[in-house]
Amino acid sequence: MLSLLVFSPLLFLVIVLVLPSRKSYLFRYLTLTACITQLMVIVYILFSFEKNSAIQFREQYDWVTLNLGSAGRLSIEYFLGVDGLNLYMLGLSAIVFTIAAIASWKITENRRGYHSLFLLMCCSVVGCFAALDLFLFFIFFEFMLLPMYFLIGMWGGEKREYASIKFFLYTLAGSLLILFVMIMLCMSYKDPVKSAELGENVHTFNMLYLSDRLNLIDNSPLSVAGDLRWLGWPVRTIAYIMLFTGFLIKLPSFPFHTWLPDAHVEAPTPVSLILAGILLKIGGYGIMRIVNPVFADVAAELSYIAGALGVLSIIYGAMCALAQKDLKKLIAYSSVSHMGFVLLGISSGTYEGYNGALFQMFSHGLLSSLLFLIAGMLYDRTHDRGIENYRGLASRMPKYTTVAVIAFFASFGMPGFSGFIGEFLILLGAYTSSDTNGFVPWYYSILALSGVVLGAVYFLWTLQKMFFSKFWIRIGIRWKEGLYDLNQREMIMVIPLSTLTVLLGICPSLILDAVSSTINALVAALSMR
Repeated sequence: MLSLLVFSPLLFLVIVLVLPSRKSYLFRYLTLTACITQLMVIVYILFSFEKNSAIQFREQYDWVTLNLGSAGRLSIEYFLGVDGLNLYMLGLSAIVFTIAAIASWKITENRRGYHSLFLLMCCSVVGCFAALDLFLFFIFFEFMLLPMYFLIGMWGGEKREYASIKFFLYTLAGSLLILFVMIMLCMSYKDPVKSAELGENVHTFNMLYLSDRLNLIDNSPLSVAGDLRWLGWPVRTIAYIMLFTGFLIKLPSFPFHTWLPDAHVEAPTPVSLILAGILLKIGGYGIMRIVNPVFADVAAELSYIAGALGVLSIIYGAMCALAQKDLKKLIAYSSVSHMGFVLLGISSGTYEGYNGALFQMFSHGLLSSLLFLIAGMLYDRTHDRGIENYRGLASRMPKYTTVAVIAFFASFGMPGFSGFIGEFLILLGAYTSSDTNGFVPWYYSILALSGVVLGAVYFLWTLQKMFFSKFWIRIGIRWKEGLYDLNQREMIMVIPLSTLTVLLGICPSLILDAVSSTINALVAALSMR
């Protein structure tokens, strides 16, 4: 099932590549069919998933085996699996890609290239969440880089070259840090089963083995008890910082966030949906799946720094959003702030914080997609994103305004919406962390609350300014006729996202019950550092 989920878009990619150009109108149907196929598979997996911490739908096969001489052997596996940590990330990916495929309906320039890259992105993102072998994870992680670079650079706005290059360089820097530590991890850990069978060390990328210190090879560079140092720092601590930084860039967290606003502003609407709705979550997922389980001791020791970066991201992102006059930039900086909550929740090392971080990632994926759809729909009608250029849109676009109200209120954490649940659990986890395990001080939660207040300010200010006043539009009277309300295709995109936002705000147990066993196991392993 997981192989079908990951690689089904490649089958449609082949069809897109071989179809003649005169059939280019079919490309969008093929892309949508591929996304719906993924959605159907993940729905089956969701209903078949058993609520425990075990790896389910497991596909594990030997892929590459190399003889390293006196160092032993190297084993790379094709290892896919689902547990509570990646179950809803896979679901989020399927939802957002399906909405983005519908949003791609108006792409008319070089359709073959666009839809080919889109389908490749579908495969790589889902594969990244499903992979449980670090080498396989890294391959999918890298394959996300190229399609996104071209999607921004070829179909983006006026400054698309600058934005795409900046995105590429930042992400490449993070990838190199991850690659270096990945090599260190492989040479420091062994597969206990294969090593016992062959009587020699079999180095592994298996994430389940990497998270167990009993599989560390004696006197390895990353040994917990070892005294190997570089520049006065333990090598294990340096490896943690490098790996953590690699995923922070993807999150993105302050001070590695500067690529995000440029990429969002210049990216076409469907690409912004994928970037904010899914790709940012890989940073948080990587910290929860790889960084903290493998380096639990160092993560606990430096959690107060990670938590401080989360708080800084919350406040700095919110303050930057306050200063924006471009609607897309405001949403981009709000994403920096919201992902800061994810980092704070992970840093708390508590059950509530981890649950809140996972819930926040899913909720933000829905909300950021909805917000960028709102910005994109307005831009399609007027070719202008200036907040100052609109007044009283509610009188001309009531359906559009209703969706905007839901998205804005949910984004700043209004009770009854999904955004409230994630932020509440994260703040609760950060507040109780000092009593539970001493990871982060209690006042981090108080500081993070200021981000919630600032979020309410910039979202309500934007809502009042653009929607609820006497109608006026700066860009010219000829565009008044173009300010039509949501059409059928747009309603198909916004209704599922809005419905899920409200449903999860009322019934958060739909996610929390399924992930609780896995989160319990992760937090327990972290506390046993």
